[in-house]
Amino acid sequence: MATANRGQWSGKTAFILAAAGSAIGLGNIWRFPYTAGENGGGAFVLIYLGFVFLVGIPVVLAELSIGRKTEKNPVGAFKALVPKSLWPYLGGLGVATGFAILSFYAVLAGWTLSYLYGAVVGIYGGPMTGAESQDLFVHLIGDPTLTISLTAVFLLLTVLIVRKGVSGGIELATKILMPMLFVILVILAVRSVTLPGGLEGLEYLFKPDFSKIDGGVIMSALGQALFSLSLGMGAMITYGSYFPKNENIFQAGIAVALFDTGIAILAGLIIFPALFSVGVAPDSGPGLVFVVLPSIFGSLPAGQFFAVAFYALLSIAALTSTISLLEVVVSYFVDEKGWTREKAAWILGATCFFFGIPSALSNGGAEMFTTNFLGTGLSFLDLNNVIWGNFSLTIGALLLCIFVGWKWGIPAAFESLESSGHKLPGSKLLGILIKFVCPIAVGIVLVYIVATQQYF
Repeated sequence: MATANRGQWSGKTAFILAAAGSAIGLGNIWRFPYTAGENGGGAFVLIYLGFVFLVGIPVVLAELSIGRKTEKNPVGAFKALVPKSLWPYLGGLGVATGFAILSFYAVLAGWTLSYLYGAVVGIYGGPMTGAESQDLFVHLIGDPTLTISLTAVFLLLTVLIVRKGVSGGIELATKILMPMLFVILVILAVRSVTLPGGLEGLEYLFKPDFSKIDGGVIMSALGQALFSLSLGMGAMITYGSYFPKNENIFQAGIAVALFDTGIAILAGLIIFPALFSVGVAPDSGPGLVFVVLPSIFGSLPAGQFFAVAFYALLSIAALTSTISLLEVVVSYFVDEKGWTREKAAWILGATCFFFGIPSALSNGGAEMFTTNFLGTGLSFLDLNNVIWGNFSLTIGALLLCIFVGWKWGIPAAFESLESSGHKLPGSKLLGILIKFVCPIAVGIVLVYIVATQQYF
């Protein structure tokens, strides 16, 4: 039975926008382009698309089937399906993962606000050398007052939306934010591909060079497919639990995955033509968005407009993700602890801010958090990303596949997906993917991370 007054999406479109917003974030617009650039462009993109269809979509549907069936948060969902077992701890892992990721993701999201402000006032729209751009970035992330303040602002925005509920807060916000995000993306992509030399960027992105494929490229593509869809932490269970019973959730789940993937490709269409237009190497790594791009905006026609639109896009994408991260945790306390949504949103947002302070200080703000935290050789933020963004998400996704494929069962999952009366096309293939292909693929990612210490 559903918990009374939990809220519900007004329809399929509202769910698609909200769930796509959950998946779409810095992973699509920041991480995808630099990961594609580091791994050879077109060949990586082709493998990534294959993994989205073979692994990403089936795991999305597996999560949605649990939320649709139980109409509960991740912990409550497993309690309802397999009471008096250890499986609810998997839901607990998802809730903890969402909270932990939000605590450091909000720090990165705060950076986008600083860059948006800098673009508006013209800092990133004029001539700037790579060294000057690097200095600005180092100053930003090393300023404790600024980074903590930006983190607080971003979490405040998130709380203000989540506290208003499913339809009055999250749905309303995503109905405004997601169309804005898409329009900005399309405008920037069209402008970027028409830049002088931009076609070289298109060729890099879409023309595969199969000689560049190795084990690392394959693992990076698989990792991107998993992590860009926010799998393994219960976000899709939570969002699926608000899905109207009469709507086609299978169709909606496919749409979410395709929307998420399309946004990543559009981000590539913006960044790679711009890079090739000014002769910058595409394999610039994680600094691509925050260090390399600011130094080239001044070289582009209408560079300030380009900068403002791009960092507005980045901020919107980050906000739609922080909303879902907080909602996973809020739904648990509302369902399981009987808290009001207002109470849960404010207390959890404040607690998350407190736990986010070390991450905000871990890039130069405080030496103890910046280098070799607890003897790991990593900063506090990087260590948390390894623990929660790599291991916890991967373990969660693996156990979820095992649960749906081998414990709860494919027939029960498909019954949930078809409960609206809409039949599931390709159910035999989908069952094979969820039961065999997905757990093997996710398991390989986990082994790869442990064996190579190459984190995503």
